[in-house]
Parts: sequence; structure tokens; C-alpha cells
Amino acid sequence: MTNAVLGIVGGSGFYGLPGLENAHWQQVDSPWGAPSDEILFAELAGLPMRFLPRHGRGHKLSPTDINYRANIDALKRSGVTDLVSISACGSLKKKYEPGHFVLPDQFIDRTFAREKSFFGTGCVAHVALGDPVSPLLVKAVEKAAKAEQITCHSGGTYLAMEGPQFSTRAESNLYRSWDCDVIGMTNMPEAKLAREAELCYATVAMVTDYDCWHEDHAHVDVAAIIALMQHNTEKAQRLVMRLARDFPREHPACPIGSDRALDVAIITSPEARDPALLKKLDAVAGRVLR
Repeated sequence: MTNAVLGIVGGSGFYGLPGLENAHWQQVDSPWGAPSDEILFAELAGLPMRFLPRHGRGHKLSPTDINYRANIDALKRSGVTDLVSISACGSLKKKYEPGHFVLPDQFIDRTFAREKSFFGTGCVAHVALGDPVSPLLVKAVEKAAKAEQITCHSGGTYLAMEGPQFSTRAESNLYRSWDCDVIGMTNMPEAKLAREAELCYATVAMVTDYDCWHEDHAHVDVAAIIALMQHNTEKAQRLVMRLARDFPREHPACPIGSDRALDVAIITSPEARDPALLKKLDAVAGRVLR
């Protein structure tokens, strides 16, 4: 079996992980451009871990400006096998209260200004995304949340919007009519790219507000969101540390095949593949292209 390396992508307010062993920040170059920041290489109880602040330390990048391809590629180059995304979100249902965590199992991608695939002209691939998160990883996160007594809901649909503006009330109510559960700006195309890179992926969506649909919370207040993010960050750090302590040291085969997503995905015949693109795909797709 492959040794497990746990990757964490930290979202708004989540810029570091205290208490790790042998921790050091390291630049990881990617042929897809510059990642959001250096990657924190560390260990916890013998488990290798990698941490990347999605917006950069200090929150320098807007959701649209994040180079999602470079981030995922750099994490793959760093040895990550299992990737947990931590992100702030708005709630689209009353039962998901600010301060609660949600582990979505579905996404709706409403973003439109982002590069969404490593593949394209010269090497075309179509990965399966019917089940966009890896069930074993989600169960591990859920178990860690329970152990830390964090209110956590498993399942639901995450609506990814472009941003950086929040929703209009009409948009918020439209997404509620679609039975979406939470809304955020960063988990797409991140989840798609993680699947192309054959990483097992799970999302921890930390609820900060009720978006603008709620009759008692008609306006999204950034100051209030920031205050709640600080509280959520402390809980998320506890969650990650518990997850790492209990995480299997050998990466188990994903029951839905996330870690072998490219086995039947690449459609371009070998003689028609672009060598320049293949060179850029060395980390993401090297397993099947070599």
C-alpha cells in the first residue's frame, strides 16, 4: 500500500496549524504557475502532513484569483494522497447554524472565471465526478468531529459561486429552491482538480452566516463573519489535529476510485498527445502517462 500523506487546504481565517512536528515552510514550484503560498511540511505522530493556505497567509488572494491548478499540482508534488478542504461558507438552511460544520457530498459549480481542468488540447480527459468526495475520508473527518464534540452535519450540497460579492437575495432564494445546503466561493474547481490529480478529497464547510435569505439576517456582515471565523478556526484546528492522530498511516484504496480516476479518463490517443502538455502533467497524471 501507499504511505498516507494528509493534505489540508485552509480557507478564510485558517492560515496555520500549531503544534505540528518538524514543521517548515517550503516553496513548491508548479508548471501551472504560482501556488497561493509556500507549503507547510510537517508531521504529527509519524503522519506526514502538508498545509497550504488557499488565499495565502494574510488572505492576499480573492476566490477568483486563486490558482487552483497550481495549488493542487503542488500538493500532489508534495506527496499528498488525501486532501481535506477547510472553508468558510454561508448557510442556506435554518438547521445549519453559524458555528456548525457541514461535510458536503455534492457540489453545484456556478463559477465562470477559473481554469477548471489540467487537461485540454493535446491531451483530453474526462474524469467521473458523480461522487465528488471520498467516503472513507469523509467518515474519518466525521469521526474526528464527533471526538472533538464539534457539531457537524454529514452530507448536503455546496453551491460554489464566483464572488467576490455575496449573493443577491434573489440568487440566495434560487439556490434554496434547488435544495442547496451551503454556499461558498472556493470549493470549485478545487474538487474537480483534486479528482483529476487522483487525490481523495473531502470538504469541511464552516458556517459563518445565513447568507441574505434569512428574515432575521438580511445582510451579510463581514465584521460578524470574521469574528465567527476566529471561533471556527479554533475548532477546525482541533478537528485537523484529531484527524491526523487517528488517520491511517497507509492510504487505503478509495471505494469510489478517486485515487485511480485517470484509469479510463484519458481519451486522446498516445500518438496525438502534445509533449509540452504531457510534461506539465508529470505530477498530476504521471501514473497513467508513463
